Amino acid sequence: MRTERLLLHTPETWPDLAAAMAAGSDPEAQRWLGGTDVITDAQARETLLELRPGDTDALRSSPGVRSLPARPVEIRPDRAAEILVAVRLDDGRYAGSAQLHPGTGRIGGSLAPHARGQGLGAELFAAAALLGHTHLGLQVVRAGHESANTRSARALAGAGFVADDGPPRHTLEDGREIDARWLRHTAPGPTSRCRAAGPAVPSAHAESSADAEHQEPTDIDDRLS
Repeated sequence: MRTERLLLHTPETWPDLAAAMAAGSDPEAQRWLGGTDVITDAQARETLLELRPGDTDALRSSPGVRSLPARPVEIRPDRAAEILVAVRLDDGRYAGSAQLHPGTGRIGGSLAPHARGQGLGAELFAAAALLGHTHLGLQVVRAGHESANTRSARALAGAGFVADDGPPRHTLEDGREIDARWLRHTAPGPTSRCRAAGPAVPSAHAESSADAEHQEPTDIDDRLS
């Protein structure tokens, strides 16, 4: 999948997954995300986000991440979320990731520090919404953000999300409770579901947050230690 400035694909290697996680692991991102599945080593985060997909030479020469295997990732058929890894078209670096949960239609995502403040969030969330409508057959996808997070609000609005109903308070993965705003994106036309997406998951309108990065549980942080 391609936008004006991003190339998006499902993770193919362990570095793909690690870079997707690194994009939302820095303190600035975690102020809003409140996640628990993060890469704590600052040097490893920086190294991963300077990598280009398939750059195995750089991977081997970087002490903080050389333990990551370059072999393909096995995507589980029972995975809780579809993940899109975003790569910058201008310089080839990992830019971030988006996650979409088929059962709830909720979207989350984050950008690497070098990709923030450039309008790329709108492209990221628009691509995730398109994935929901044209790959998973979802008529509506939803997202949310902390009320004070104006950057997420602008990105979602730029991606075509509009205000939706939802609980005024939301608890993040790390236990923090925040004031929340909720939005939805409705398919502009007929939806479609790819055969590769597998059987449809019963839909449920559940709480979600674009601030909260929801990723498949992995042992990536252990591999970087």
